[in-house]
Amino acid sequence: MTLPARPLRFVRGHQTVSVESAPPDAMLLDWLREQGQYGTREGCAEGDCGACTVVLGELHDGQLQLRAVNSCIRLLSSVDGCAVFTIEDVARTDGSLHPAQQAMLECHGSQCGFCTPGFVMSLFALYHEAGAAAPPGCIGRLQAQQAVSGNLCRCTGYRPILQAAQTMHSHAPQSLDTEALAARLRALQSPLGQRIDHDGRTTWRPASLPQALQCRADQPQAQVVAGTTDVGLWINKLHQQPSQVIDLSAAPDMARIEERGDALRIGAAARLTDAFAALVRHYPDLAGFLSRFAGQTVRNAATLGGNIANGSPIGDSMPMLIALDASLTLASVRGVRELPLETFFTGYRRTLLAADELISEVVVPLPRPGQVVRAYKLSKRFEDDISAVCFVVSIRCEAGHIDAVRIGVGGMAATPMRAARTERALLGQPWTLATMRAAADVARQEFSPISDMRATAEYRREAIGNLLIRLWHELETDEPVLRELAR
Repeated sequence: MTLPARPLRFVRGHQTVSVESAPPDAMLLDWLREQGQYGTREGCAEGDCGACTVVLGELHDGQLQLRAVNSCIRLLSSVDGCAVFTIEDVARTDGSLHPAQQAMLECHGSQCGFCTPGFVMSLFALYHEAGAAAPPGCIGRLQAQQAVSGNLCRCTGYRPILQAAQTMHSHAPQSLDTEALAARLRALQSPLGQRIDHDGRTTWRPASLPQALQCRADQPQAQVVAGTTDVGLWINKLHQQPSQVIDLSAAPDMARIEERGDALRIGAAARLTDAFAALVRHYPDLAGFLSRFAGQTVRNAATLGGNIANGSPIGDSMPMLIALDASLTLASVRGVRELPLETFFTGYRRTLLAADELISEVVVPLPRPGQVVRAYKLSKRFEDDISAVCFVVSIRCEAGHIDAVRIGVGGMAATPMRAARTERALLGQPWTLATMRAAADVARQEFSPISDMRATAEYRREAIGNLLIRLWHELETDEPVLRELAR
């Protein structure tokens, strides 16, 4: 498919910018610093420290949405049709500080200052999400903690930064004309898609799923991206230079989330922030687990389809989706097929995805009566860390016996797995501690994990059995859950 060639157009601060060309591996951070915007820093170049945080304004269903993202792993081409705010843009035109900046100053939220611009940008997004007219105290400590979960501070400590987040609405409000900005972004939108050529290398930005499938059929060798939170590391750390990129971030129908029949259908290009919010509405007990997936800035960019397609054995969404009996819709110009998620992985970072196929959506059944879901993540850091073990259980009891059970695990094999032998040891058995102890012994023998920098094989085997026993004790002390299990 030949998409029309046109320059990148986006709103930078308060001006519309046009960039004639950009290589497929050009990052937003590099472009900003080349323009003399040095307030946005490079720390880790992999989306872990948050020093490079900027705020993107994007249209979702016609409405403006402001979100903090990592510019170090954000492709420059992907901000076409967006608004980009950096630390240079947040103060008033008369030089007076934004409430987020003023609160950081008064709460002594900065020492060396290297991380400070990134924190301010995360607070800027949080401030405008709450609304400039929101009353003082509208932001609680947990909400503030989530907002800066992707920002790392090595010297100040988080107490004054969290205090700044909680008190910034006590300063003179600073509003943002979201309607005018949304109108400017709508004027930049193109339903025809886009092609960006640069010295024999090309970025394809289809505007719909059919366009994306045709691009995939025509360029099966191209690197497919959406949030670039994984591929960005290949570019920055492994110095890969893809010659052809298909960027799905401009196809709104691939990010659609809707309930249809008895299932939640999540577009593969849906941001994790949106996909997780939809899942939590139906499975509220997953909220704590999903809040520990990377940091807020990564969740705002990464996509559910991308987390699945990369085939990582330690991607936390897969064990959860396996436990929820999710399936994938794979699409190509040849047609559509659907398969259970646990059958999608064939080996370490290998999947059943054909060269001309894309994951178009993830299908998650809605909760069934009496279904109880629990998810556990073991990692060295509580937040923004990779799992040593991920363990998710969906269980239902009838007349005191286990009537249905599905278990998804991560970090225990070369791929995310379903604990089929452990499930068989539980199914039909009485809901007792003895049943759980017996199943825990099976779980410890079902997998052959490796030892690595995150955990030893022995730890992983012991932990997965202990988590089953922990599940029993937790549910036995939870009266509402017990009533569900007894249904």
